[in-house]
Amino acid sequence: MIKSMTGYGKSNMSKNLREYQVEIKSVNHRYLDVSVKMPRSLSYLEEEIKKAVSTNITRGKVDVYITFNNNSLEGRDIKINTEIARMYIKELRGLAESEGIVADIPVTEISKLPDVLMIQNNQDDETLKNELLEVTNEAIENLVRTRKTEGEKIAQDLLARIQDIEEKVKKISSLSTGLIDEYVVKLNTRIKELLQDQEIDEARLAQEVVIYADKCSIEEEVTRLNSHIYQFRELLNSNEAVGKKLDFMIQEMNRETNTIGSKANNLEITNEVINMKTQLENIREQVQNIE
Repeated sequence: MIKSMTGYGKSNMSKNLREYQVEIKSVNHRYLDVSVKMPRSLSYLEEEIKKAVSTNITRGKVDVYITFNNNSLEGRDIKINTEIARMYIKELRGLAESEGIVADIPVTEISKLPDVLMIQNNQDDETLKNELLEVTNEAIENLVRTRKTEGEKIAQDLLARIQDIEEKVKKISSLSTGLIDEYVVKLNTRIKELLQDQEIDEARLAQEVVIYADKCSIEEEVTRLNSHIYQFRELLNSNEAVGKKLDFMIQEMNRETNTIGSKANNLEITNEVINMKTQLENIREQVQNIE
């Protein structure tokens, strides 16, 4: 079944005091455009995230929001920069001597000075990658699920509208079958009025009828419209991304409908053509939402 380009997915995961949250939103777009907002500490995984999205989604403007809190002590070490600490102590003692004050410097105070204490993060990058991709893929699954649900609603609406168009095509085809006979009667009546008692040239009359029949025949257009309607239904049942194909199909159906309108020499047919064009425009707007 078709999928909408509009959807939302979210997932949370906590593992060894590492907390992840991934939110994904998608809206209509001509192509696939993925934007990722994530903490700087995980920025080296941005391309992996985009790859995971593009594996499951082919069209849409997709925004990925990632938050990450690492409260784990795993892979973390505290290092003391001894050389910097000694330089602080030396300078502070020198200051104390020059000012005649007691140089009682607690080690805890030394540790608070800039660059004395350093926290080194030796977290395994592969672990973070696997955990982040796990929660991201779950969010993507949730996003795809909402896009499918929305797609089913759109498909139901499109099937109802394409059914309405098919019925209008049948009605137009039925109305067109009597146009030739109607034209012959009107033409005969008009010629008799003009020629009165003069003899009618039956050969010329037949020639005019053939010319008229050729000009107003919509048999080819009706056949192509029925073919497009069949293909449209088949595409709606496809599991592939068919939004662009459906859009092209609607353009072709509009072209055939316009041709019928230009050939129509009947008020009822003209009215049905107008109704079809309105319905096709409604379908075209809906198709813009399909992946």
